[in-house]
Amino acid sequence: MSIAEQRGGAAPQAAPDLIKETTTQTFVKDVIEESKHQPVLIDFWAPWCGPCRQLTPILEKVVRAAKGKVKLVKMNIYEHPSVAGQLGIQSIPAVIACVNGQPADGFMGALPESQVTAFIDKLTKGVPG
Repeated sequence: MSIAEQRGGAAPQAAPDLIKETTTQTFVKDVIEESKHQPVLIDFWAPWCGPCRQLTPILEKVVRAAKGKVKLVKMNIYEHPSVAGQLGIQSIPAVIACVNGQPADGFMGALPESQVTAFIDKLTKGVPG
């Protein structure tokens, strides 16, 4: 079973480079380095988290709709707890936006699609598509 299936979402279709899984080992490359080129959302989740399974398909849909203005990097904190701990993540789902290598904004909990869209719109204001 794929991670997407475990989380209750469909497997990624188009633009796989916009959405990816990361690990403790690849976090700096996938998030910090990439955020120097465009905003990167980090989705901290775990397989047993019900609200995470609600939020992930919404995040994926809104990131795809942004057409390259933002990337989504998903981190399973059950398998990779150290980065979440270093960032002070105490509950999930948690989404942190990184811009220019630094955490810039974020939210906790499963938000409705309209609020996730507004969050990404605010984050990417002025970012060329």
